[in-house]
Amino acid sequence: MRLSHDTPPQGTLREWIDARASERGAEPAFVFPEGEAPLSWVELRDHAARIARGLVARGIGHGQSVAIMMPNGRDAALALYGVLYGGFRATMINLVAGADAVGYALGHSGAQVVFAGGDALELLSRACPDDAPAVLDLAALDGPGPLYPVAPGDHALLMYTSGTTGRPKGVVHSQTSLLAGGWTTAVAHGLGPGDRGLCVLPIYHINGLCVSVMGALVSGGSLAMCPRFSASRFWDQVAATQATWFSVVPTVISHLLHAPANPDAASRARLRFGRSASAPLAPDVQRAFETRFEVPIIETMGLTETAAQILSNPMPPAPRKIGSPGIAFGNEVAVVGPDFAPLAADTEGELVVRGPNVMLEYLRNPQATADGFTPDGWLRTGDLGRMDAEGYVFVTGRLKELIIKGGENIAPREIDEALYSHADVIEAAAFARPCKTYGETVEAAVRVRSGSALTPEALIAICHERLGPFKSPDAVYFLADLPKGPSGKIQRRKLVELTGHAPSVSA
Repeated sequence: MRLSHDTPPQGTLREWIDARASERGAEPAFVFPEGEAPLSWVELRDHAARIARGLVARGIGHGQSVAIMMPNGRDAALALYGVLYGGFRATMINLVAGADAVGYALGHSGAQVVFAGGDALELLSRACPDDAPAVLDLAALDGPGPLYPVAPGDHALLMYTSGTTGRPKGVVHSQTSLLAGGWTTAVAHGLGPGDRGLCVLPIYHINGLCVSVMGALVSGGSLAMCPRFSASRFWDQVAATQATWFSVVPTVISHLLHAPANPDAASRARLRFGRSASAPLAPDVQRAFETRFEVPIIETMGLTETAAQILSNPMPPAPRKIGSPGIAFGNEVAVVGPDFAPLAADTEGELVVRGPNVMLEYLRNPQATADGFTPDGWLRTGDLGRMDAEGYVFVTGRLKELIIKGGENIAPREIDEALYSHADVIEAAAFARPCKTYGETVEAAVRVRSGSALTPEALIAICHERLGPFKSPDAVYFLADLPKGPSGKIQRRKLVELTGHAPSVSA
């Protein structure tokens, strides 16, 4: 099957896997820089079909959830493709979500079986002490066939949100919306059969799964999959795998910027771009990274509900706008007011999206599904932003993360960017603390590089200069690490409790 820049992928994941095996044959689909045996497209197809037959033989029904609790690696890739090939619903379990969240996801999904190994087995026992799904032996699965028929609209993926305002919601993607998630990445970045991505993000998160794994499938390229991100090994992995692109998150970019290692000349020449997603990238960090490593960073934006990407800056030499996650590729994005009517250019409102990569529903939650869409069918992102006359979006904050101080709305992002303007800051996040006088007051937490002489007073002074006293944090906390979710996004909601007894300096 050929990648079209104008038409979303048609058909099913099984058809695309079969087509890649026929076209690419013994060429690599996956390589594993930590020593596991590579997988050719034919091997991947054959293993996927064997696993799918085994699931049928186990009595797992068409479209039922099959849970996957595995870190990145060869077995995780095989389990994912086997479930997708068979027409089951791949239910990706976040390995760092905690036992309660894992137990909820397994119960809510209805998964009767799970692929798990290593530390995930211990997590499974804590999450489901009395009624855990049966653990399957990946290598032993097989069956006589035949496979279930698969249709483009069938359930393919179930992934749970982080649950910042209550129980996690189960995002359901179809065969076609999952393929479209890889397609939006492929068309935005011009991916093709000669490209090899470096995947250091977990595939139980939408970025790792859709951008990296589905992007390689749809484009016909290959993927180097690492167990996890390592700042000390990253550039060696780029060199060893001959990667041409990578997709990471802003915290990874910041950590690479402050690490001593550098890419060799051959890697710099081969790398077409790095891709940043899942959270806003501070402009000062982006400029410093590109200056040091001579690798362009393409800022993007995506959601679990949209199989990752909805916006991307164009590839050089087309104009990139620093501070913007770019323009729409493969879908439509608009900015609307409280009445859901479109707003004029450069007017702040809520970002909404529609297109082939948008989810089907929240599993068993019709009210949340209804609330997640406008009356005319646009998905509500919950992000605030504005769109300029050229279609570039500038995200100003999250509706649920706005700091409301004395009745004035303050977007945490602008405080983050002021903090990141100091070269010693590796991680930064502003947050609201309840206050009897103003309702909420502004505070911030940072991680700085080892050996830095930076003080909280200096950071507060930078914020005063760039933002004025009212928007500036009243206190800055220095932490050894900031709490992050599976994608690497800093979790602001945890900082109020985490900094309750941490040393700080007040303005």
